[in-house]
Amino acid sequence: MTDDIEVSRHNAVRFPGISPRAYEHPVDRGALATLRAVPGFAQVVKAVSGFYAERGERLMALASGIRVGPKQYPELDKLRNECAEALDLERVPNLFVARSPEVNAQTIGMDEPFIVLNTAAVEAMDLASLRFVIGHEMGHVLSGHAVYRTIMIRLIGLQMSMSWTPVSAIGIRVVIAALREWYRKAELSCDRAGLLCSQDPTAALRSQILVAGGIDPSKIDIPAFLQQAAEYESVDDIRDSYLKLRYVETMSHPLAVVRAAQLQKWAASEEYRGILAGEYPRRDADAPSSTWTDDLKSAAKSYKDSWNSSADPLTKVFSDVGEAVSGAAGKVWSKFGNGSGEGASESGK
Repeated sequence: MTDDIEVSRHNAVRFPGISPRAYEHPVDRGALATLRAVPGFAQVVKAVSGFYAERGERLMALASGIRVGPKQYPELDKLRNECAEALDLERVPNLFVARSPEVNAQTIGMDEPFIVLNTAAVEAMDLASLRFVIGHEMGHVLSGHAVYRTIMIRLIGLQMSMSWTPVSAIGIRVVIAALREWYRKAELSCDRAGLLCSQDPTAALRSQILVAGGIDPSKIDIPAFLQQAAEYESVDDIRDSYLKLRYVETMSHPLAVVRAAQLQKWAASEEYRGILAGEYPRRDADAPSSTWTDDLKSAAKSYKDSWNSSADPLTKVFSDVGEAVSGAAGKVWSKFGNGSGEGASESGK
């Protein structure tokens, strides 16, 4: 942890009662809305897999890492409480520092989520950047992502056990690919939560430069770094498009440079400024059962906008097909969302 001058927090904005919907990426919200719409789904997953895995992981963290508190890493303890306060979490998650050469952090657990921060991140980042990282993990806690990530982990295990049945394995692979696509978007969501906690886009960018391979962020040319993302998105060879799909499919996290560009774009948006001004949805007004159709439509629109603005040739090939599928899906969701045919007729106007 570097000894840079601490960023003053006396003007920091807090977000009382903020709903995770305020920062969740549209595709993240769409996937979560589908799962949240199933009555008792999260409770069943918790009962089946949360008890054993979570207790064991918590004991391992307690026995092998340093639990952050007023007497152990007090600077990190201050950041932990600041981030929980900014997002108005009911309970401040425990934070552990674990020895690892990878610049990373993770949130574990469903009933009592806790955060594990790697020593490589602590050693490489200043306090402002660490605030962003810890805020990112607090976003996972508030959004309840651990429940759905567990499903992905269980399905991966199931895929391995069924690898001898090609048809079943292929079917599960499709579902896993969809869940991984969701989780990559969930990471983008929590980058936004981290920015809401840090309220410092430059510090967020420094942390993402370190994840991407920077050793000293001050020696990285920011425009050149962000230009890499633009070049990645604008490949004009369909062979490159295929390679992008092939390699990204198995990734659990977004590509580092593209991820950084996405967050900087959001930091410059009216949406972000509106949240800082207090214009955001509150948890006490959330009604997932009545809003999931809107979330699915929003997810479809997000993909469509991405396709239309991309210079990637394979993406453009899929654009027309995706638009037709999104339109048809919207009619189906509208019809079943209100239990009658009214929604379907409205979506056709």
